[in-house]
Amino acid sequence: MKLKGKVAIVTGGTKGIGKAIAEKLQAEGAEVVVCAREKTKGRFLCVAADVTSSSDIKKLIEQTVKRYKRIDILVNNAGVYPSIELKDMTEDQWQQVLDVNLNGIFNCTKAVLPYMMKKKFGKIINIASVAGFSLGFPGLVHYCTTKAGVAGFTKAAALEFAQYKINVNAIAPGLIITPGVKDFMDKKEIASFVKTIPLKRAGKPEDIAEVVAFLASEESSYITGQTIIVDGGLTVQ
Repeated sequence: MKLKGKVAIVTGGTKGIGKAIAEKLQAEGAEVVVCAREKTKGRFLCVAADVTSSSDIKKLIEQTVKRYKRIDILVNNAGVYPSIELKDMTEDQWQQVLDVNLNGIFNCTKAVLPYMMKKKFGKIINIASVAGFSLGFPGLVHYCTTKAGVAGFTKAAALEFAQYKINVNAIAPGLIITPGVKDFMDKKEIASFVKTIPLKRAGKPEDIAEVVAFLASEESSYITGQTIIVDGGLTVQ
């Protein structure tokens, strides 16, 4: 119960990695608010909000503060990765991914800052990807671009907010089996990918949730501006 008394917001928290994160933070004692484009029933306070809409995020923050009086942890997890080659990509398709994966982080982070700055405490955790580092993926130029941007955002924001005792870090998952990945890759493609991973297994959403819980806790109080890669050794080869 290392997060007892804390209040956390998890974007894209109704399925996959986001759901696992929300469940782990709750198990560690935090009050958890999840947001997604469509409100769903569950054990958490769920608010329908589009991270690309600053007005939606304002309402999300207002509802959270009204109910819990504080915000201690923000997990920027919401993201999209529609596959399309650059030669066929439209400006709207490019912009959609930037809006969710980068503007969403900007909107949510900006909205929680006044509450964290006032208390001189906060944990902001951004979900990046190995696709933003040493790996590129055909058909995902827009996604790879945004995930590299997440790492840059994390570093700069960490420096700005250190004076307020706000830790800003990121996690870069490798292959994690989620509903989205199953839609993106078939079983044969997943099996082929797993062969390239030194630990010889795909990751689970819980693998990411465990690292989020660590970064959200006091145990990580001396870590900021970092992107922790969780990929079974894929990118160290």
